[in-house]
Parts: sequence; structure tokens; C-alpha cells
Amino acid sequence: MSKVLFADCDFPDIELERTLLGDAGLELVLAQCKTEEQVVAAGGGCAAILLQYAPIGARVVEGLPSLAIVSRIGAGYDTVDTAACARHGVWVANSPDYGVGEVATHALALALASLRNVAAYDRDVRAGRWHYLSAGVLRRPAELTLGIIGLGRIGKRMAHVSRNVFKRVLAYDPYIIDGDFPAYVERVRSLTELALAADVVSIHTPLNDETRGLVDARFFAAARPGMTLVNTARGAVVALPDLLKALDAGILRGVALDVLPVEPVPADSPLTRDPRVILTPHAAFFSVEAERELRRKAAQNIVSWVRTGRPDYPVVTGTRSP
Repeated sequence: MSKVLFADCDFPDIELERTLLGDAGLELVLAQCKTEEQVVAAGGGCAAILLQYAPIGARVVEGLPSLAIVSRIGAGYDTVDTAACARHGVWVANSPDYGVGEVATHALALALASLRNVAAYDRDVRAGRWHYLSAGVLRRPAELTLGIIGLGRIGKRMAHVSRNVFKRVLAYDPYIIDGDFPAYVERVRSLTELALAADVVSIHTPLNDETRGLVDARFFAAARPGMTLVNTARGAVVALPDLLKALDAGILRGVALDVLPVEPVPADSPLTRDPRVILTPHAAFFSVEAERELRRKAAQNIVSWVRTGRPDYPVVTGTRSP
């Protein structure tokens, strides 16, 4: 019986994965790996790795000669060294389309909560202040422009659910052809152009070498004062020191973050003390239905590879067969 290492997870139970893999004749080995060394130690003899957050780098690929496929529980795969996997013929797969609606609606909810100062009103009411002006001046969303960075599956859904909320929807994505831009989304050709025009910016890019620190001091220098920034993508897409400076300078009127460069947020982070900041715990993906779909698709990648030699959602095309 082939073995599958479940390298780490934070789910209450793993019956879904155990049943799906077991029905395919696969043995599941559960660990809670935080380092590559721990993955190597736990993964001896395993043909596949199923992971949530564990690092899969060159050390893992070279240290586990039986490894043939890595499947990430999630759309992003920035903890996996895809180049190392490709060099060694190891398949990499993910779950790219499981929570598109959840992330988009969460991003819109964060944008509106910030624009309408919902959290501030709630704090004021609980503190005994009851007045519509207590949370500051509010603007009408229907007079504002939404800018989207990254027009993939989630970015497109964000545009769709937001098009009747905001006056205009703009998007920046150098990898999408004009024909893939919906008719209700205006294309901008640079981040600077988007920063100059947008009142609200929502980030929907993957994290890679090109997007790490993409939203930085140059972006904030071009932004119109009073911008609201929403990030439900990956924390490291935003240069956090530059964001904090933009808050201090009044360039940003509000920030809503579901993701951070370091998670959970450090207790001493200035983000937790600033009333203009809304934080959620990397939860944009979550609904009961989305979580089950996410987990099922990630495990099914391995089952499909065993049965057909190819996962359902390949990121790296490998050469190793069952």
C-alpha cells in the first residue's frame, strides 16, 4: 500500500481525507511539520505529500526519493519550491477554484465595513456613544472607484459582486488579455495608474517573486489621500512597513487585512492598535462548503494521480508515475 504524508493541518479531524485516500488503497500518515527537516523525518517511504502550510523545499525533494506528488490544500503554493519539484520530476497540484465566491464576498464585506466604519460604530455604541457622526465622515460608495490588483478567478468575481456597489471598477493585471476583461471592468496599464484613480483597492494576486512587496512605498506615493486598502490574497504582497507609513501619513483612511506577512498577527503589532485597521484571521476562504471542497480536491489530486498518472489540478507537470 502506497503511503501519503499529511504533513500538517489545523482541521478538527481528517476523516474526509482518510476516507477518500483509504478508498483508493492509500495509507495516510499524519504529522504536524513546521520545518523541512520534520517533513523529511515524517515522510520516509511516502509517494505523496498532502499539506496545508508545511514547507516543501529542495531539502524535502532530495531527502525523499520516493516522493512523486505534492498537493497543497489551497490555491496558493508559495510554501512549495516548484522549481525544485520540477527538476526532480515531482508533480505539484493545488485546489485553485474552491472558494472563489467566499474570498470575493469577504473582500467586499471588508471594503464596505471599512468605508462604513462598521467596527468603529460598534465600538462607540458599546462605549456609550450613540451618534451617527461618532465614527467620522463617510462617503457614498456609489461615488467611489474600486481598483482591483489581479484579475484571475477571484479578482473577476470581486469585480462582478462589486460592480453595482461602486461607480467604477478598474483592474490591473498584465497577464490577462483585453478580451478576458469583463465589459464592466476598465483596464489600467500600471499600478501607478490604478493608485491615482482608485478610492478602494482590493488585492487578488498570488504570491511569487514578482508580486512580493508589489504594493509598496511607490504605490502609496501615487495614491490619492483617503484610499482604503483591502488584502485577502497573501500578506507579503504588501510591504507592511510602507503600509504603516502610509497610515501615519494619512494616505490611507482605512485598511482591512485578512492576510499578513506573519500569521497570527504579533501581539505588539501596531496594526492591532490602530482603529482604522480591520483584521480577520486568514478566514476569507472559509465556509463549511468551501472547506470541504478545498480538502476534497486536494486529496483527490493524489487519488487521480494514483489512478491515471496525473492530478486533476497540476501546477507542475511531473514525470514520476504511480
